[in-house]
Amino acid sequence: MSATDDFSLRSIALPAFGPTAVWSVGVGASLPIVALSARDLGASVAVAAAFVLIEGIAAFVSTLPAGSLVARIGERRALAGAAVVDALGAALAVFAPNLWTLGIAIGLMGMTGSVFLLARQSWLTARAPVRIRARAMSTMGGVQRVGLFVGPFIAAPLILVWGTQAAYAVAVVAGLSAAVWAWVGLRDHDGASDRAASGVERPGGVGERISLPGLLREHRRVLLTIGVGVLLIGAARQGRFVIVPLWAESVGVTDSQTALIFGIAGGAEVLLFYPAGSVMDRFGRVWVAVPFLLVLGVGMVLLPLAQGFATVAVVSTLIGVGNGLGSGIVQTLGADAAPVVGRAQFLSVWRFLSLIGQNGAPLLVSAVTVLASLGAACVVLGLVVLAGAPWLARWLPAYDPRRAAVGPVRS
Repeated sequence: MSATDDFSLRSIALPAFGPTAVWSVGVGASLPIVALSARDLGASVAVAAAFVLIEGIAAFVSTLPAGSLVARIGERRALAGAAVVDALGAALAVFAPNLWTLGIAIGLMGMTGSVFLLARQSWLTARAPVRIRARAMSTMGGVQRVGLFVGPFIAAPLILVWGTQAAYAVAVVAGLSAAVWAWVGLRDHDGASDRAASGVERPGGVGERISLPGLLREHRRVLLTIGVGVLLIGAARQGRFVIVPLWAESVGVTDSQTALIFGIAGGAEVLLFYPAGSVMDRFGRVWVAVPFLLVLGVGMVLLPLAQGFATVAVVSTLIGVGNGLGSGIVQTLGADAAPVVGRAQFLSVWRFLSLIGQNGAPLLVSAVTVLASLGAACVVLGLVVLAGAPWLARWLPAYDPRRAAVGPVRS
């Protein structure tokens, strides 16, 4: 990386990554105890498991509206506002007297997460130069992974002293800290990008907005090509959280050993986020996207051959390495394809495609397991993921901004 690139990335590092870092700590502290806090309030095991879905469903249904909100009010206001409301939701969870209240709190946190994630990506997309865009996006993903890793360790002593729901207090502090950081830190970077994101300022000062149907129509080609690849990436990433623990249990690996397996794989992921961005910036997006899907797909196909802790750990680490290779790939591809006017709305559609894949993977595994077996489900999911590699190899080069000084080919 040249000195100019280094300076450019460092000049926006604190406002770009600081709010994400502290917000992710809160998410990491609260997510693992959702089911446990529901159990403490009297939920059965089945109902407690369903509570884990609430945040994901809330994020899914709020993704497209979140894009419109960010486009209307701008990234700085959206980041700060979402973080404050997230803190309020976490505070509600701390003092929730019953399951209904806890469900509302978890759903609120899921919706604010959609706004926060879209606003930060839109903000960074507008400011990171093309030459370091992938490194910026992968670093943002890496910072989030670190926050998710640290969160449970901060929550653990609070749970020990004050009980399960005390873990949500970490999310309260993290949300308020992220809000202050975003509001103050982004103040000197505010203005033009927010107006461009909302479509209210065009060259010459002409106000303009773009409707969601119009945006879909204008960019249908990239959404139907690279967007399908993003959907498969979402399936790959979520699918590993389904098949690895289920297969580990089926071959006699204990819960504590499974947690260790995920910790080892997670360490591999964190180590690879910046190298992945460097490869994308220097050689092109396809040189990360294709190996990422190939390694994940091969790992999933090989998983049924693992018959004990050691072999499951090896295959899971292989999958983790593959996922680490793809750090920031969805955000980078979205930033490459996003227009100036309607940027936040476009990125919400991009995230929506990824969430379709994430929600579809567990359904696919469940269906194949019922019809055949868990081993067959691992193989089928792996083959679906592998199919994404030639698909992206075919379409990605045409949208790589390295091919033209003016940016990627537009649909």
